[in-house]
Amino acid sequence: MIRSSTPITALPPLPPPLPLAPPPTHSSSSSLNIDIALTYHPDARPSTFGGSNALGVLLSGITIQPHASAADGQVFVVEHEAGDPLDPQTWSVRSRIAATLLIGSIAFVVGVASSIDSAVVKEAAREFGVSEEVETLATGRYLVGLGIGALFSGPCSETLGRNPVYVGTLTLYMASIAASGLSPTVGAQIAFRFLAGFFGSTPLTCAGGSIADLWSPVDRVYAFPVFANAAFLGPVLGPILGAFIAQSEHVSWRWVEWTSLILAAAVLVAVLLFQPETYSPVLLRWKSHHLRALLGDDRYVAAVELAGDTFWTRLRLALYRPFALTATEPIISLTALYLTVIYVVLFTFFDGYDYIYGRVHGTSQVATAFCFVAIAVGLFGATALAPLVYRWARRGQLEKGDGPPPPLLPLKPEFRLWYSMLGGSVCIPVSLLWMGWSSSARVSIWSPLVASVLFGYGILCVFISSYLYIIDSYESVSASALASVTLVRYVAAGGMVSAGMPMYEKLGVHWTLTIMGGLAALMAPVPYVFYYYGERIRGKSKYINGK
Repeated sequence: MIRSSTPITALPPLPPPLPLAPPPTHSSSSSLNIDIALTYHPDARPSTFGGSNALGVLLSGITIQPHASAADGQVFVVEHEAGDPLDPQTWSVRSRIAATLLIGSIAFVVGVASSIDSAVVKEAAREFGVSEEVETLATGRYLVGLGIGALFSGPCSETLGRNPVYVGTLTLYMASIAASGLSPTVGAQIAFRFLAGFFGSTPLTCAGGSIADLWSPVDRVYAFPVFANAAFLGPVLGPILGAFIAQSEHVSWRWVEWTSLILAAAVLVAVLLFQPETYSPVLLRWKSHHLRALLGDDRYVAAVELAGDTFWTRLRLALYRPFALTATEPIISLTALYLTVIYVVLFTFFDGYDYIYGRVHGTSQVATAFCFVAIAVGLFGATALAPLVYRWARRGQLEKGDGPPPPLLPLKPEFRLWYSMLGGSVCIPVSLLWMGWSSSARVSIWSPLVASVLFGYGILCVFISSYLYIIDSYESVSASALASVTLVRYVAAGGMVSAGMPMYEKLGVHWTLTIMGGLAALMAPVPYVFYYYGERIRGKSKYINGK
């Protein structure tokens, strides 16, 4: 329905119903063949349009706003109407699930590449004639690239849309992976692995926005764990694929790159064929463009076109704002520190599992890699919490009282912390201390494996809570907030990958995991602090609620 920002004191009589005939052709759009459904509302009254605006009464989802750029000082802002098929949240559940799975598959292939090289460190170091510590830089620099690339992928997706960024960066990612596989020297391999990480960072910052495009805040309780599982399963399953390649007598160690390339190519084809654009500002820009062409009136615009921010303005803000958020926002800085501890532990496990299982229990390289399956089991265990949290979310939105049901209440961001508080944050330090002090030849191998299940449960719970809490808290700048958290944790994890092997060698399994478990224990209260004091902390933020 048309809404006007200026009051109308006298309304003319209702016009007779108009037939939904094709609009008159104009010279500016005669070559276009665009089918847009126009909905006539019998109770609509013509607004103070004038000129070529007669068809305006037929369109819902249009708001009149004053603007100096228009000839008569008014523009018609195109918005989503009720049941608008362009609104991603009105799509069928099947379509939205398929889109979510495709987004998760991008995160999966990027995650596989982050860890698959760790299984062939010895073979690659032998061919290049360098130490194993130097070869681990191929994994470390990939992680650093993921962190730095996150600064750029967010503003690109908010300017160009989600799909062009997914397709473009995935293509460049594949080219970098191929170049890494063909590298004649370790220096070239490390450089191209960095570029692969840089271009592969897109799902780390854009996926949260894509899921918010598709699902309502309550439905994200189910939808986001799907992406989170894919994001963690990639790094967890990568060493298993790499171990089979390292042990094979028929293929070179470089097949870790070719495997990553094949997986990425399959996902790219699926995205090109089946993934729709989900970013509403871009969809509304397309809609306004079509309306301008159909009606011959340049005053139909989308809100994003009125903002006037150029891509370079967005990029400049994106490069500055993550550092400002980290320095000034306690929620961002503590969340970044918490996830950094988790990611450092996870990525040092790529070398650490060889000490925990291979050297202590004598498992083969392939059997050691399969020990990562225990973490995957824990990931699925965390997902099992979704029905319980969803039930609480629905109950929290209902306001009790007599009379007709009131509108659903919005969820507070602190509700997202329940995943962490349901044992997730506590399980991480417990699992690390358990794993560290039960890694002995006199203790069954099942003891550290069960501890690994707890670790997988804990990291997914904390990851889900952290991402959803930031998205809900920093709605308008959530892309910059996620970029900040991504930058800190991946750069730190990339730096620690090379230090992981010396730590296990010099300190041993017991004390290495004791130190990491102690750090995780220091961070365990963070979700509880945010749950009780988060609203007060958010109230002082200049980035929240337009402050």
